[in-house]
Amino acid sequence: MKNLVIMKNRQAVTTSLQVAEAFDKQHKDVMDTIRHKLQSAENSAHYQKMFALGTYQDSRGRTQNMYYMNRSGWSFIAMGFTGEKADSFKLAYIDAFDAMQDELKHQNELVMTPEQKLDLLIETGSRANHRIDHVEERMDDFEANRRLESGDYTSVSHGVSKAVREYIQDRHLQLTQEQRSALYKDINGGLNQVCGVRTRTQIREKDFDKAMQYIDDWSPSTATKMMMQQAGEQTAMEV
Repeated sequence: MKNLVIMKNRQAVTTSLQVAEAFDKQHKDVMDTIRHKLQSAENSAHYQKMFALGTYQDSRGRTQNMYYMNRSGWSFIAMGFTGEKADSFKLAYIDAFDAMQDELKHQNELVMTPEQKLDLLIETGSRANHRIDHVEERMDDFEANRRLESGDYTSVSHGVSKAVREYIQDRHLQLTQEQRSALYKDINGGLNQVCGVRTRTQIREKDFDKAMQYIDDWSPSTATKMMMQQAGEQTAMEV
């Protein structure tokens, strides 16, 4: 698990990914906020000093964009987040930035041999990590429960619609809106159960492949099948 604040090019920074996780935001929304600031005509040059584009590997091995940001950049992004949980993470970030900056200042003031510098670097990392251990546990939980990015959620939604549509077409069913809703309720209920969530919007990124496999293998429950069969028989009688 990454720390809230890391050292990059001798500067204390965090990332858009970490900010999104800590404050329970969609990463794309944090990225859009940063892009908007960088593209604004006013103060654009000033924002360029706060943010730097980087990349990371997501849980499925894909290369995704993110932004590094220094303390000033983080302040611009986080100042709009409100609530008790947001305040607790703001304080944790401030402590982490302070810890990293204090250690960097301490290192700059000392004249040391390469071996001493290495020892201090190790000690610095240990002390900084210790100061945010209580936050790390909560961050681990966020990491394990990261929700789907918008593109993956769209894939799940399209998959559900396609599965229901093909079920109806393959059996030449003429269904009422209520009966169609029963099919959607069936597939969504099973999907939520398999992924351990209450609603489809809560599906986690780590469960994406499991969700898509369920959709591919989906077949309505016996009760739902009987309802659809009755609908088909009724349609045949009417014809």
